[in-house]
Formats: sequence, C-alpha cells, structure tokens
Amino acid sequence: MWHDAKALNAVANGILAVVMGACVVAGVWWIAHRPVFDLRTIRVESMDRAELRHVNLLTLKNGTQGRIVGNFFTANLDAVRQVFETVPWVRRATVRREWPDQLIVEVEEHEALGTWGEDGRLLSVKGDVFTANLAEAEEDHALPQFSGPEGSEKEVLTRYGELRKWFAPVKLAPQGLALSGRYAWTVTLDNGMSVALGREQTPTTLHERVQRLVGIWPQLASRVQNIENIDMRYQNGLALSATGLKIPAEKPHR
Repeated sequence: MWHDAKALNAVANGILAVVMGACVVAGVWWIAHRPVFDLRTIRVESMDRAELRHVNLLTLKNGTQGRIVGNFFTANLDAVRQVFETVPWVRRATVRREWPDQLIVEVEEHEALGTWGEDGRLLSVKGDVFTANLAEAEEDHALPQFSGPEGSEKEVLTRYGELRKWFAPVKLAPQGLALSGRYAWTVTLDNGMSVALGREQTPTTLHERVQRLVGIWPQLASRVQNIENIDMRYQNGLALSATGLKIPAEKPHR
C-alpha cells in the first residue's frame, strides 16, 4: 500500500476528513456552551389561555429550582417538561425554545373535584389522582370524598356524574362515593345519609336501585326522620337505620 499513491491519498483524505469533522464538532460544542446562550427567561403560559389559579411563580420556583440544566441549545426539552409536570397542580406541560435565550412552557392545571382515599390526595374532574395543597383545593368548593381500588378513578368519576342525575328529581346530591375492593358501591348524600347500592349484577342494577329509592323517597322521608343508612341491595325492598327510630309495638290480640 505504501507504494500505491492512490491508496495513500485516499487514506490521507479520510484522516483529514475525520480531523476536520472533529474540529467542527468541537467548535460547535464550544460555541453552544458559551455564556451568551445561557437561559435567561422561562416564560410560563396557560395551555388553554385560561387564568392559572394554583400554578404561580412561587410553586414553579420551588418545584423546578436547580433541576433545569443546560442552555438554549443543550437543554433537554423532554426533561424540562418532566420537571414541570412534577410541580403541584400541573397536569401536563409542553416546552419550546424561543430565540435567543428563553423557554416557553405551557401548562395545563388540574381542576380538583374531590378527595381520593385516606391519604389526602385529590381527584380531578378528568379522573386523575394527584397531590397538592388540600387547603387550596377547598377554597374553590366543598370537596366530595371518593375512594376505590387502584385504576378505578375514571369509573368512579363516571358513576358520580350518573348518580347526580339519578338523585336530582328528589333534590338529593352525592357528596361522597366509595367503590370497595369487591366492587360494591356506597354513595353518601348531602343530607348525611349513606346508601348501599351493592355490586353491579347487570349494567342497569344500580340505576334500578336508585330509581326504586327515588320513587319512594318522598313518602319515606315524611314518615321516618334522621335516616342514617339505607341498604338497597334487597330485590324487592330495603333496610334502613335512623337515629331514634322506634318500631311500634304490635297490639295484643283480643
């Protein structure tokens, strides 16, 4: 090969190309890491242009401080997005660059519907379970209480919406909904009464049980005061308990 001029030229040209390529890469790397390209602004906007109610500069600073690395060119946008999505009240985020020194972050906030489980988490109107300041959520409205097996959040949310419609004719509103590990439903109403609806044996089981209760509720409420619990799992009847409930004694036979 050493006596082959063409081969030597090809090797030399190849080495030269590699060296020049390495120099270009090194030059680009050096330029990209100059202080002039440091991120100076991270602008946060609402994804749907609505006012951000819970996400503010303080929560963002506390949630992202020291976790965003790189400059305008080197910052990993997906990593930045993930950082913002760990901030309380942020449901999702998108990130883009804007020349010459800033990132634009659009965020969508969670909207709390109620609490979930026993550990202070919240359920959003979209069926997401998230962690945030409970006191902040309670500023918007009273929080219904929800619970259920892991993965049942959206099912519980859907059922809650249905129960609101089903109880509306008698002006009762669900204030809590629990789905047990055996998938039996119990709803708490705004008058403090708990109603056991049981398991869904058919797609219409729960609706039929609620309709049966709604149908007799005016007469029941007028005759029995301070009802605490009603069990609708009976096929043709119900069981109830009430504070101070007394069963009239049977008159003696003559």
